[in-house]
Amino acid sequence: MGTFVNTAATGLSIAFFALTTSAVGAQESPIKLNSAKAPLTQSLLSPSSVGLDSEAAPKLTPLTPHKAQYRVFYGSIELGLANYVLPRHDTGLYRYEFTSNVSLLMLSDLRRVKSEFMVDGDKLLPYRYTHERSGTGSDYSEHTSFFKSQHNIFTIYKNEKADLAYEGTIFDPLMVQLQFRLDLSTTAVIDSYKMVKEKEVDEYKFNIVGEEILTLESGTYDTIKIEVVRDSAKRQTFFWMAPKLAYLPVRLSHFSKGSKQLDIQLDSYQFELPKQVLIEQEKGAIMMGDNQASTTETQPSH
Repeated sequence: MGTFVNTAATGLSIAFFALTTSAVGAQESPIKLNSAKAPLTQSLLSPSSVGLDSEAAPKLTPLTPHKAQYRVFYGSIELGLANYVLPRHDTGLYRYEFTSNVSLLMLSDLRRVKSEFMVDGDKLLPYRYTHERSGTGSDYSEHTSFFKSQHNIFTIYKNEKADLAYEGTIFDPLMVQLQFRLDLSTTAVIDSYKMVKEKEVDEYKFNIVGEEILTLESGTYDTIKIEVVRDSAKRQTFFWMAPKLAYLPVRLSHFSKGSKQLDIQLDSYQFELPKQVLIEQEKGAIMMGDNQASTTETQPSH
């Protein structure tokens, strides 16, 4: 069970992308993330959802400050929570964060992952990446610094150092999710992505399966379904992203030998819209007002 909790948390910290790695593939970790509470408020920020014309509807992008929460289950057993946060920034350096706290019986696993990056046109440039793990078993960390001008990447994983070549377009395991979303929102084209993880540079490829209306306990979403390209048919990974939510991931399902072993579902989300109109849809009513730091969100009921 210790291996399961550790591997499940690893999958969560890089969920939606790095599930193609051996960390999940070799262990075949079965975890489930589900939303068991219906939201009080929800706005998809489209003209049809809020009753406004397209000029009045606020514009969301993957780089709009936001946060999203996911609940973690193994079968019917709840393991804990996972959260993604892209906070507001005052400089040219963005910060994307992931935290998770999962446990099973006497076993526990806590993760804190942070990616710092810059924006150059429609491309994200990695700057610094940290991943810290604690809980049952051995604690460890991963630290990576990217030096594009020097064509070098310096990384430390479990106290072992490595120098890698910075060649072409490359990402860390966390901010690559934002690049993926940007590509979908600007060109609707995705191909392959290289990222640095555990002292190695790996490449990941994806196919767009099609459009799908997805109903979860947190709401109903118009989504784009995407499949991870694999060499073997024994494992399949699909994820769904919502265009109206700046392609925020709303679900991921991982199958091994035809059996679902991983299911991650969006529980709640919030976008921050500074100096714009606050638009919320609560129990069918539209509320509008001026705000210095407006937000639109879904919140689980209590």
